[in-house]
Amino acid sequence: MKRIFCLLAILPISLLAQETKTAEKKREPGKYDTNKFSQMYDLLATPNMFRTASGAPGSAYYQQQADYKMDIELDDKNTKVYGNETITYHNNAPESLDYLWIQLDQNQNARDSKSPLIENQKMDPALTPGGFSKKFMEEDFDGGFHIEYVNDAKGKPMKYVINQTMMRIDLPMPLKSKEKIEINIKWWYLINNYRVDGGRSGYEHFDSDGNNLYVLAQFYPRMAVYNDVEGWQNMQFWGAGEFALPFGNFDVNITVPADHILEATGDLLNRKEVFTAEQFKRYQLAEKTYDKPVVVVTQAEAEQASKSFSDKKKTWKFSAKNVRDFGISTSRKFIYDAMAVKLSEKSVMAISLYPPESNPLWGDLSTKTVAHTLRSYSSHTFDYPYPKAISISAEDQGMEYPMICWNYGRPDEKGFVSDRIKYGMQSVIIHEVGHNFFPMIVNSDERQWSWMDEGLNTFLQYLAEKEMDPNYPSQRGPAKNIVPYMSGDQNFLEPIMSNSEGIHQFGANAYAKPATGLNILRETIMGKDLFDYAFKTYANRWKFKHPTPDDFFRTMEDASAVDLDWFWRGWFFSTEYVDLGIKEVKQYYVSETAPKEAKEVAIRRGRFNQEKGPFVYFVSSDSKDLDKKSQKYLEVADVKILNDFIQEKYTSEERSKLKSPKYFYEVTFDKLGEMLMPILVELTFEDGTTEFHNFPVQIWRKGNATATRIFATDKKVSKIVLDPKLETADIDVTNNAWPKVEVKSKFDQFGG
Repeated sequence: MKRIFCLLAILPISLLAQETKTAEKKREPGKYDTNKFSQMYDLLATPNMFRTASGAPGSAYYQQQADYKMDIELDDKNTKVYGNETITYHNNAPESLDYLWIQLDQNQNARDSKSPLIENQKMDPALTPGGFSKKFMEEDFDGGFHIEYVNDAKGKPMKYVINQTMMRIDLPMPLKSKEKIEINIKWWYLINNYRVDGGRSGYEHFDSDGNNLYVLAQFYPRMAVYNDVEGWQNMQFWGAGEFALPFGNFDVNITVPADHILEATGDLLNRKEVFTAEQFKRYQLAEKTYDKPVVVVTQAEAEQASKSFSDKKKTWKFSAKNVRDFGISTSRKFIYDAMAVKLSEKSVMAISLYPPESNPLWGDLSTKTVAHTLRSYSSHTFDYPYPKAISISAEDQGMEYPMICWNYGRPDEKGFVSDRIKYGMQSVIIHEVGHNFFPMIVNSDERQWSWMDEGLNTFLQYLAEKEMDPNYPSQRGPAKNIVPYMSGDQNFLEPIMSNSEGIHQFGANAYAKPATGLNILRETIMGKDLFDYAFKTYANRWKFKHPTPDDFFRTMEDASAVDLDWFWRGWFFSTEYVDLGIKEVKQYYVSETAPKEAKEVAIRRGRFNQEKGPFVYFVSSDSKDLDKKSQKYLEVADVKILNDFIQEKYTSEERSKLKSPKYFYEVTFDKLGEMLMPILVELTFEDGTTEFHNFPVQIWRKGNATATRIFATDKKVSKIVLDPKLETADIDVTNNAWPKVEVKSKFDQFGG
């Protein structure tokens, strides 16, 4: 049988020189393994009986439990909150505990708080009289906890030490494994006006009618997490790093003015007592209504209540099972609407509370957005397990707690709602309601790893936005949107795997970059089916548990059979960026006439033997050594020796299935950035049709700076574009096209 060899006509001079001088080459020194595809044994914790190598909880996995019984009272006139709480702490760890740590996060608002002291300051060029007075003349707000006592179950005082936002309770004897202890704490504090003094919770004051709208959280001393990874998570609350909390059961009685409408974490046990008869009937209707919200407390009722300022009190009773925290919102200004949401195996309630100032925007969109979020997130993880999800209108806020969250966005004074406000409000509702899944249920350590809740949640927020409206103007998620951050000054960039307090650009680092990375994994690297299965596996493995980053990384690989160590290394553990480009394109055609250099190279490599011929040559269309008359593109069928071979080797039926390439392109891609990515290539032909190629990231597996591929086509290529849909966050697209496209700025193709 005849043999055909395809010889390249052009070979770099440097390669020829290398072949002739091999003997003269000096021995290079040894080197360490710096291959980006190396497994992450150096970065991940060693698997053990608590957490397995697969990313699942181990046979000895444990977590602590903290149950709370609380009586809370709001003093609306003096903006104070009082509390009596009993904590029952269950030690499920295999070791004994000599002391317990409790979080006092409200102490960040104390007059002697050290949080303001860690920030750099610069002199303002000008201040309003009010701003000058507040900054330099007024006494700082004092909103820290006032602890009246810490007693044991018998009422005997317990020894404790307060260190800023943490309180250590010294136990008279070690709390042994499988034992529990009861702690009673009485406390109060002044509630901050969060629009004046800042904060993640507090109250909003309305000058128009003298009312307050309260969003209360971190309002009670809360148990810190103790686990197998770091023992006590007792890092101070400085402001950026959020909260790490154990799961438990809550029974909470909340006493407020009688004309208030209130919602909180958990089931409301005495709805008939706190609602009017008509409001109770409306809520029952809402429980059966799936297509639109039912108004339970009307705007007219809210406006009437806002005038009363009742001196009477009313107690709302809640019970919540298996939650990690508790949030409350109350005001006499609240309108209340609700609707039922059907999930795969159950129905839950979507609820919104908002003042008249939020209408008509909130009445039209809030509860519907809550319902959509629950359906979308449940489809990507697990059915929402709690009985309700509540959205509270609190201007300048965006904060989440189990079953309840506060969200900004209102019409202006004339009732106008811009697209920025509308979409901004919907996005923050999706995001904060979505936090019920991450970290309220998949309970990661926010104090240490902000990205594990913010990043994963922002990714799911992006999916929910696009499922609601394919044209939704999502700010975070698309790869092209992260380019300005990724291409920024390295002095102000940190790896995603950085502690919350040490990040310069918190929003981009903790929210946008991890969300974008997950989107790239789903859309470009793994594919939706593999990614969705692995992500859902992670969510279900770790719901109502405490995962670490290692558990996430390992599960995503374990459930997909996709090696992602290279991706975690580059995208999460470094500030490397993507910059691929088209370095060179060479065009060839087939011929029976050998260019001079092809013969010389073939003879030198021992591949050319006249007796083994004949040959089909690949001839560079740019070769200067060829007769110009011979520089024509031949149909493969016109090459006689090739045609003879085909006629001899294949049957007529087999020949009908053969391709008939006419044009050959050798394309060299270079990797100017250190972050690896697959090579995504789109060929455009002269007739306007296109052809897409996806070369896996393993094309860079040998540490090569360039990668070369051959494209054999039956039509002439007019354009080659790298990453045509901007899927990889390539920071410079000016080198992504052949022939080279002139652009004013490397960001032109990203929309600015």
